[in-house]
Amino acid sequence: MKFRQEVNVGGRQLSLETGKVARQASGSIWIQYGDTVALVAVTASNKPSENRGFVPLTVDYREKAYAAGRIPGGFFKREGRPTEKETLSARLIDRPIRSLFNKDFKYETMVSVLVLSSDQENDSDVLGIIGASAAMSVSDIPYDTPIAAVRVGKINGEYIVNPTFQQLPESSLEIVVAASKDSIVMVEGQAKEISEIELIEALKFAHDQCRLIIPAIEELQKQAGKVKREFIIEDVDEELQNKVSEIAKPILLDAIKETEKLSRQEKIRNAIKSVMESLADEYPDSEQEIKNYFGEVEKNIIRDLIINDKRRLDNRGYKDVREITCDISVLPRTHGSALFTRGETQSLAVVTLGTKIDEQKVEGLDGSSMQSYMLHYNFPPFSVGEVGFPRGPNRREIGHGKLAEKAIQYIIPDEEEFPYTIRIVSDIFESNGSSSMATVCAGSLALMDAGVPVKKQTAGIAMGLIKEEDNFIILSDILGDEDHLGDMDFKIAGSADGITSIQMDIKVKGISIDIMEKAVSQAGEGLSTILGKMNETIDKSKPNISPYAPKIIIFKIDPADIGSIIGPGGKIIREIQERTGSTISVENDGTVFISAVNEEDGNAAKRAIDRLVETAEVGKIYEGTVKKITTFGAFVEILPGKDGLLHISEIENYRVAKVEDILKLGQKVNVKVLKVDPSGKIDLTRKQLLKKEQTTKENI
Repeated sequence: MKFRQEVNVGGRQLSLETGKVARQASGSIWIQYGDTVALVAVTASNKPSENRGFVPLTVDYREKAYAAGRIPGGFFKREGRPTEKETLSARLIDRPIRSLFNKDFKYETMVSVLVLSSDQENDSDVLGIIGASAAMSVSDIPYDTPIAAVRVGKINGEYIVNPTFQQLPESSLEIVVAASKDSIVMVEGQAKEISEIELIEALKFAHDQCRLIIPAIEELQKQAGKVKREFIIEDVDEELQNKVSEIAKPILLDAIKETEKLSRQEKIRNAIKSVMESLADEYPDSEQEIKNYFGEVEKNIIRDLIINDKRRLDNRGYKDVREITCDISVLPRTHGSALFTRGETQSLAVVTLGTKIDEQKVEGLDGSSMQSYMLHYNFPPFSVGEVGFPRGPNRREIGHGKLAEKAIQYIIPDEEEFPYTIRIVSDIFESNGSSSMATVCAGSLALMDAGVPVKKQTAGIAMGLIKEEDNFIILSDILGDEDHLGDMDFKIAGSADGITSIQMDIKVKGISIDIMEKAVSQAGEGLSTILGKMNETIDKSKPNISPYAPKIIIFKIDPADIGSIIGPGGKIIREIQERTGSTISVENDGTVFISAVNEEDGNAAKRAIDRLVETAEVGKIYEGTVKKITTFGAFVEILPGKDGLLHISEIENYRVAKVEDILKLGQKVNVKVLKVDPSGKIDLTRKQLLKKEQTTKENI
């Protein structure tokens, strides 16, 4: 049987249907909003997997090219590896539902989201979150906290739910919020320097919209929900647990006195080893249980230290930011560079300035576009003292890079002001805390070092939460251990004038708006401190770009002349580029971009183009080349591709009997423009440039 629920969201109908397709999955939902349709199917294995210390959940999000009526490009003509958009959407869906799983559910679970139709107005990532929650709810998987998600924009002072692709450029913010009935579980978005009050208002608005959707999921579960499967809840061996605690606690209390990360981790590793050795004979087959109990002891000790002893692992206060150092111009031949260090987290950001041809083409269901600003983030294993072989960017690196890219996006100048393609690369050299927020700081410093005319610095900070019942503590600039053992990872970035990026993930069932409000306010204090340190190093962009950056010249021509510059098969433009050592790009509106290693080469290319598009001017003298001879005169090329008629009567001061007596093919000759008619026909004279002779040929 098919079951369907509908709800109006933002003036458009959102429908959820189950029992229609994918009936062999544990649960499936056919979700539609406007003419955008997605299938969300969830499946869980029948056998539990070994305990890996995290929820065995995988989310796969794929956009079918046919959804937008397209055939994929490339040789194979089929969808390939996930695009950046698909990877980011999969992360967006994963993050809110992962925290709602029962920690004892050890069965491999997969959420598959297939976008089947796109109206190219409504983004399907939000549908993926709603569909995943609904599919889990109607399945036999023990998931009992339905959530919904919406995208929020703000146009002309009004908050809008699920703004379309066409509306987003006009919006001052774009935030995706996932929430249950009672609390917010995930936030992700960017903004054009909005205030803290605006952000909180947007979150409240989003939560209200989510509450409209959740009843539809609950009703669908009542109608079509399967009986939740039973699964093994591991019994607690209290005797073993107490022995682990008895041995581990004094060692851990000593270990956490060590404020330096690697030294503390070494002591904790030794503590685990000591506990394992002490209990090996008595409990030979309980290695994993011992590790789990040890982890619980460690977590409780550190959380107790923060809440009750009011002390953090590195002895900072709750609001304190770690020591910051900023260095710019650390690399001699790059276009801009900065090394940002905050405690034991360090990012090297390098800016490279490119030209129009360096822009990245981005293709998606909403169409294709060119991207002239990009940020790439790399997290090598050595940054955390581990061994590993880099195999290209993973989901985490792509996600962290995009978050930092959004944070800096709104200080990037417009193309009219700065016509360069900008690439920022952040390489993380050390990590103990948020390296994505360190990337924001390093990237902002590197832009100023590169001479990119940004008007202000942008910084980022990661906030944490320790919550025990009604008691909670907000932590500024969290360490890696505070993130791992805490209840929230809340990253926020912005300038002195407002918030530009936000991301929140939690490990509890949800948090209230009151906690969010306190976290945002406290984050603002931390950002102010960080921005002050950055401005001490450099507070405005360098007046000039690097001498190693390409020189760009921009000007406009009549679009009708584009063909003259390009030439047949691109012959003319290639010849100019080869001769001048420059790179030339011509837009459809007639805008010409010339980039060259030095100004002289760029000017040479511009002069060549100017001659190609120059129009003949009456009264102006040109040096031309004889291209064709006829009985009535000669055709002389005075500009590239532009010939004029030099009539036989205008060749000499005397009567010329035969053109060939005076002119030869290929001969250079000075001529003057007599007339240019509306059709572009050019009449030339030579005799007006000659000294009037006293005699004529007939008198000789």
